Order: sequence, then C-alpha cells, then structure tokens
Amino acid sequence: MKTPFRDLPAEVPVLAAAAFLVAAGFGFIAPATPIFARSFGVSQAAAGAVVSLFAFARFSTALTGGRLVDRFGAQKMMAIGLFIVSFSALLAAFSQNYYQLLFFRGAGGFGSAVWTISATTILLRVTSDDQRGQAQSTFQSGYLFGSISGPLFGGALVEVSLRAPFFVYSFTVASAGVVALLFLAKSESAKKLTVASSDATMLIREALKIPGYQAAILAAFGLAWAVTSVRISLVPLYVTEGLGLRPVALGAGLAAATICQGLTLIPAGKFVDSRGRREGLLIGSMLSIAALLIFAYVENYGGFIVAMAFAGLGASFLASAPAALVGDVMTGQSGRVVAVWQMSSDLGFVIGPIAMGFVADQQSYKAAFLVAILLIVPIALRALRLSETRKSHLPPPYEP
Repeated sequence: MKTPFRDLPAEVPVLAAAAFLVAAGFGFIAPATPIFARSFGVSQAAAGAVVSLFAFARFSTALTGGRLVDRFGAQKMMAIGLFIVSFSALLAAFSQNYYQLLFFRGAGGFGSAVWTISATTILLRVTSDDQRGQAQSTFQSGYLFGSISGPLFGGALVEVSLRAPFFVYSFTVASAGVVALLFLAKSESAKKLTVASSDATMLIREALKIPGYQAAILAAFGLAWAVTSVRISLVPLYVTEGLGLRPVALGAGLAAATICQGLTLIPAGKFVDSRGRREGLLIGSMLSIAALLIFAYVENYGGFIVAMAFAGLGASFLASAPAALVGDVMTGQSGRVVAVWQMSSDLGFVIGPIAMGFVADQQSYKAAFLVAILLIVPIALRALRLSETRKSHLPPPYEP
C-alpha cells in the first residue's frame, strides 16, 4: 500500500509530525489564553493583546531568527526555537500577574518564528524541486490536523484549570523538539545540512530581484490577508450578523473549508511539482477569487458553504506553490530569505483582520469581500508572467 511519504525524504514526515504537535499544543491554549488573562482583572482589549503580542513577536523577530539560522544552522535553531516555546509556555502557566503572562507569550512568539524558519529551511533543502510542493503540503497537513485536534481537548482542559492547557502545550512542544532533534542528528540529509552551513549567505536584496521569490512573497501576503484572516475574523461575523444565522451554522462552513483543504493539500502539492509553480498559483488564485465572489453575491447559507469549500481548495494550492518557489530560488545559507517570506505572511495576517473589519464597518461585508479580491488578483497577474523555476526542467545555466 502506497503512503503519502513513500518518495519523500524521511525528514518530511518527522517535520510534519512536529508541526502536528506544535499546532495541537497551540490549540490547547487558544481558548484558555484570553480567559486566563481576564482572570487577572484586565479589560477585554488587554486580554486580546496577549494573543496579538504572540503574532507581533513572530513578525518582529523573524529576521533575527533567520540570521541565527544562518549563523548556527537550521537543526540547532529548530530545537532551540521549540524549547523556547515550550519553556515560555511553562512559565506562562505559573504567571502570577497579567504582565508576566504577556511577557512569556511574547517570548513564545520569538521561539515560534525560529522554529518555523528552521523547519522550512530544512524542508526545502532536503527535497528536490520535483518534491518541494508535496513536502510543503505534507508539512502544512501536520499543522492543519493539529489545529483541528487541539481545540477539541483545549476546551475540556479549561474546565480543569486555566493553567492546565499551558502545561500540556509545553509538553507537546518539548516532545516535538526532542523527536525532531534526535532524528535529524542521525539522518543522512542532516549531514548535508551541516556541510551547507559553510556556504555563502544569500542576501535578501539578491532574492528580491528574482521573479520567483517576488511571486512567493506576494502569494504569502495575499493568502494570509485575503483568505486566512478573512476566514478566521470576517466570516464568523458575516454568518452571525450578515446572514443572521446562529453560531452553530458557522461550524459546517468551517468544516467544509477544513475538509476540502485537508483532502487536497497533498494532491495540490503533487500538482505543483508535476505541472509547475505557475499553474499552482493560477489555480489557487482563481479558486480564492471565486470563493470571495460567492461570499459577496450569494448571500445565503448555501452560498456560504460553497464559498468556504472553494476557499479551502484555493488555500491548498496557495499554501504549496509559494514555498516551492522559495526552495527553487534560494542558494547557500538562506535563513533570512525564508524569514522575509514568512514575515510577509505574518504581516498579512496582522493587517488583514483589522483592514477587513474596517471596510465591513464603513461599507458592508460585500465591500470587504470585494476588497479582498484586490489582494488575490496581483498573485494571478504575477503568475501569468512567471517563468519556470524548477532547475530540473531548465537547460543550464539555471536562471529562475
């Protein structure tokens, strides 16, 4: 019986398993964090700041994380990043006041940035250009299924104690760090990574001149703003306020998006590897635009379900192709290059919910969905002019 990992380097399923543990752990604390913050007698805005600070810390420290990856190697920094997240979660569990909780969650954001940059760097280095899309989609599957399973138990843990989810989160992330560290230390590909640490560092300004890298930055930013943040922040309000439905109706739509994305992530990655990054970006863009148009013009529950399904399908392609593009064009030590690509996604996720909420407040939900399309159209236009980046499909000299 064939498995999704049959032709992939052994590091890929290990990193996917680590991603599952990290995402599941984060899901444990997601419902507990604002409630725990409020237990210290602070306002709702202050409680929300604990969540926002984690995302802001990821964004603001990513470039530093990339430099550390270039200086000390992806393997070491991946383990260090995970242990920072784990230890900060443990300290957060013992917080005696609001400011301690705020500080420790901020420290966790730095560790999260280092882990993600390191893991992605390893993933892109150990795979060939005919595997990178599938490898990235497998890695993302770990996050997706972890983010589904974590909240299922996180709510129950809150009933036990507001601190309990942080203890469990600390344990799951530490487990991910130990497993990944022990395995990568023995792998053949890890030896290649160690040799690669002596290579010249790829400068950000060099990467930004490459069309494939430009497309990856644009796609990551657009996906985070116009698809992911819309799904998380705007859609719940649209369903309950715009369509006048009960919150329980939201669950079916979220499930539709998650199921479609979960079932198509790996096939989308394979498509990106076999047909090319350009086609993957185009299909992902068209599906995402279709989803947003349905949201805007089919204002009923059936349209909402169909739109969520299209959004999940589009996200599968837009999650696979950009990472593969980064892997195609990066050379030498490239932690900073990976970091800037990650920052573009984090920035879109930070700005998107605020901007979409502002448009919805000032105009309408329909206007917000149409504005989101403006973030996706440039991805499609850039993809139309994108040349082949898979070196195995190019005659020398390779010029992606």
